Amino acid sequence: MADLIVPRVGVTVTEVTIVEWLVEDGATVKPGEPILVVATDKTEVEVEATERGVLRHGARPEEDYPVGAVIGAID
Repeated sequence: MADLIVPRVGVTVTEVTIVEWLVEDGATVKPGEPILVVATDKTEVEVEATERGVLRHGARPEEDYPVGAVIGAID
């Protein structure tokens, strides 16, 4: 199992807002597949899966999370 954490998407970015999950909870994902969209005060960024496995959501859209926070997992 690998934790899915909020990535650093900019040098000064300390938190992001989850815009939407692109893959349903419980779906199988593979490395490089876009799974999530996050927003900063300046841009939106797609987050890709880093491993193959089953995606487990651990965070809700429209909420803010600090960089490094665990927002899900890939089992």
